[in-house]
Amino acid sequence: MIPDPVLNVKSALTAAGVSDTVQIFEDKVPTAAAAASVLGCEVAAITNSLIFELDGAPLLILASGAARVDTTLVADQLGTGRIRRASPDFVLEHTGQEVGGVAPVGHPKKLRTILDTSLREYPLLWAGAGDHNSMFSISYEELARITDAEPLQVR
Repeated sequence: MIPDPVLNVKSALTAAGVSDTVQIFEDKVPTAAAAASVLGCEVAAITNSLIFELDGAPLLILASGAARVDTTLVADQLGTGRIRRASPDFVLEHTGQEVGGVAPVGHPKKLRTILDTSLREYPLLWAGAGDHNSMFSISYEELARITDAEPLQVR
């Protein structure tokens, strides 16, 4: 049985006109390194979906698995206040997905989204698909389109 968060991601991909490339693995892939190992790709081609809190609202940053997000740099570029890492409860509330399995899509409401420009280097990206056992593949251009993300340098 496919978990509801993964079904939500599959539905969001289909609704956006993107091929459903969701793969469900027997073992968990909760980190970029674990996912890259299973998928046979570079860690930098894994797209981490990281939820931050900005003025009480969620901010989704889609960052390369090889990147550590510089929240000060992002806040400076956006012209905002301090960006904080969100708590697991905040993440679940706003995405319907648990930390380590957050997808770029399939959330209850549209989230403000930033897309790491370093991901442009990879013709094929992999992102979490709603839980710790699922991933999907997508191009940078399609990911930008379906998330309506703002491209930004995040490190």
